[in-house]
Amino acid sequence: MNNLPESEELLAKQYRDASNLNARARLHVEFSTSKCGWMRWVFDQFDLPERCRILELGCGPGWLWKQNLQRIPIGWDITISDFSPGIITSAKHALADAERTFSFEVIDAQAIPLADELFDAVIANHMLYHVPDLEKALAEIRRVLKDGGRFYTTTNGENHMKELADLVRPLAPELPFVQRANSKVFGLENGQTKLERYFDNISHRRYEDSLEVPETEPLAAWVLSIRGATEALTDKNAAELRRLIDVRIASEGSFHVTKSVGMFMANRPAM
Repeated sequence: MNNLPESEELLAKQYRDASNLNARARLHVEFSTSKCGWMRWVFDQFDLPERCRILELGCGPGWLWKQNLQRIPIGWDITISDFSPGIITSAKHALADAERTFSFEVIDAQAIPLADELFDAVIANHMLYHVPDLEKALAEIRRVLKDGGRFYTTTNGENHMKELADLVRPLAPELPFVQRANSKVFGLENGQTKLERYFDNISHRRYEDSLEVPETEPLAAWVLSIRGATEALTDKNAAELRRLIDVRIASEGSFHVTKSVGMFMANRPAM
């Protein structure tokens, strides 16, 4: 018998390995209009000393470090973590040939099994809105940061992927994606308020980007990879989704998708 609450059980199913993440990443990698890739932009925001200890929570398949290997200072001691053992396996594989050492841990952000004031920086990319108890996670992140330590966390805004949400809404209105569930939990519009109880010197930056997609299948694959989609979309509705995308592309030459993403930066207050 599985004793996980339903939300955690669904998350465990969604992220038991990197396949859903890979399907979503393909759309952004292949069809983004920005000249600066997302992971490079994220790395560009870090303002850290040449020697420091870093914890990444919700690492996914190790993309942040894989795509910036040559830029990582030799003095950075990096612990890469995720709540999914399958995803940690993917991250280890992605970084197996790196000419530097990373530490890998399976960690639940709500109960980080590491000492107080251990890290100079904590990174959480597009993951806080998945945590069942956000307050616990923020308290834990603050706890493991040194006084004045930096917290970097990325998230989406309310209008992220708006055109796809509008297309899917008549077919599966109950989907968390359609209801903008992630940005309601922790998004660009409310993130500062959520962080203010635990951190100071909070600021944010937006990543300017959009998608222009001339093919149907990458868009359909993205939708079908999101949480709850395979359960909510019948074969008939999935076929209708593809038809609607086909019509848009035939009419406009490509399917335009708005992106609303960015990063919050904050400090643990010095005691």
